[in-house]
Amino acid sequence: MERSIVHCDLDSFFVSVERLKNTALKDKPVLIGSLSDRGVVSSCSYEARKLGVHSAMPMRMALRLCPEAIVVRGDHDEYSKYSQLVTDIIEEEAPLVEKASIDEHYLDVSGMDRFFGCWKWTQELRQRIIKDTGLPISFGLSVNKTVSKIATGQVKPSGECLVKTGTERAFLAPLSIRKIPMVGEKSYIQLRNMGISKIGTIQQMEAFTMRRVLGENGVTIWRKANGLDGSLVIPFREQKSMSKETTFLQDTIDMELLRKTLIAMVDSLAFDLRKEKKLTSCITLKIRYSNFDTYTQQLSIGFTNSDRVIREKVMALFKKLYSKRMLIRLIGIKFSNLIYGNYQTDLFSDTAEEVSLLQYMDKMRLRYGEACIMKGILAPDPPKKGSI
Repeated sequence: MERSIVHCDLDSFFVSVERLKNTALKDKPVLIGSLSDRGVVSSCSYEARKLGVHSAMPMRMALRLCPEAIVVRGDHDEYSKYSQLVTDIIEEEAPLVEKASIDEHYLDVSGMDRFFGCWKWTQELRQRIIKDTGLPISFGLSVNKTVSKIATGQVKPSGECLVKTGTERAFLAPLSIRKIPMVGEKSYIQLRNMGISKIGTIQQMEAFTMRRVLGENGVTIWRKANGLDGSLVIPFREQKSMSKETTFLQDTIDMELLRKTLIAMVDSLAFDLRKEKKLTSCITLKIRYSNFDTYTQQLSIGFTNSDRVIREKVMALFKKLYSKRMLIRLIGIKFSNLIYGNYQTDLFSDTAEEVSLLQYMDKMRLRYGEACIMKGILAPDPPKKGSI
């Protein structure tokens, strides 16, 4: 059976939600983020993008490029609510759905041509989402996830694209190599140094040549450039939770020890989220006292994998939950309601320095192990003077 894969992407999602709340923002250049000196752009409207503004750009630079822009701090809880509303509509209609991020979905509608027609069905789904939510959305339809995602990017904002079976290579050939998923800045520079700017050039190369230059990643890029991608649509409902617990050798009421333990668990779990390219929107804190009474407190948050944001929520949960003033035997944290998604600068208190530091630390941990680098607060206390 021929595969039919749809990629849906909400157009400038954060800005679109803000425009629903405030119609005066329509057709205006809008930046989502913090106005602080070190703030970064979380998202921006297409009007601002035309002037060179992009996500993760320092806010000061963005305002120099687009001085007439309207800056909105944003409300991530509101964005999560609208994201779930769109997901509910899609899951009600589509047979198999993968929520790739807060504003992206993949749909496997293979076989539906026998009953209705995948192209017409997807068009009608898009119109229903626009009608029921007021949010603009684009989609691409093809035989696999890679081609569909690239197709969506070609018709944004508010567009539809069908890449017919057998035309994948011809569709991709004239496009920039930047359009290929997995081509980051380093890979792009290497390919440009080889004189490669268009996907069609990669299509004319042998796979082993790409392997020699970029390793196994080069082979993956070559396959995507040729429209080859057998990856499956993974249902959102299959996502699991992740958790950590610490049982103390001696029951404790040491607030500094408890604080460091919570920070260490959050730091480790948030790294696991980013490593697995996931986001969480539900945190659960568990406390077990010395008499074995166990209490939990749960909190829903906007989708995130930032240790700073999660740490603040966890400490607030602990302050609320820890009321008995008894010795604590065990403490634990669980992340649930997970979705796939890369780190996004949608955390409105982030600064450019914080984002860069987080990415650098993650690279160090992936290369040398999680224990190779840690926050200063988690470092062991230095030995006292005169001790051995």
